[in-house]
Amino acid sequence: MTRIGVYPGTFDPVTLGHMDIIRRGAKLVDRLVIGVTTNPSKSPMFTLDERMEMVRREVADVAGEIHVVAFDSLLMDFAEREGAKVIVRGLRAVADFEYEYQMAGMNQQINPRVETVFLMADVALQPIASRLVKEIAIYGGNISKFVTPAVCADVVRRVEATGRKGS
Repeated sequence: MTRIGVYPGTFDPVTLGHMDIIRRGAKLVDRLVIGVTTNPSKSPMFTLDERMEMVRREVADVAGEIHVVAFDSLLMDFAEREGAKVIVRGLRAVADFEYEYQMAGMNQQINPRVETVFLMADVALQPIASRLVKEIAIYGGNISKFVTPAVCADVVRRVEATGRKGS
């Protein structure tokens, strides 16, 4: 039986922290489905299609069977559609754990057939958050320590194109 896991997120943009969780998560399952979603509480820098292409490009060299799929539904409904038995979530800090623990509990109530697995982010990558990467870029800071060179170029181009750069 194929073990399928889902790693959901907005990936706006995909960071080195995300990539760490993807590489490690891919080793735990036979197929890792990266679910790229929209979050109504966030205003994305990139469109859904752009984020999906960005993630596809970044995972091209990652070992394992990885699929990048868009979704706009409850996570547990998406996991069921994909045949997943595992949700992979990355944790950076205690604050992440409290939120993720609550979400895992709610998700278990919705669909007890799917388990949530938490992976601790690499210590060097723990402070990285897409929101902060975007903020640093908007104010003209260097984001090359937090994203791949290709994603860095994507973000810089977007900041320059939208004129969002701070003074």
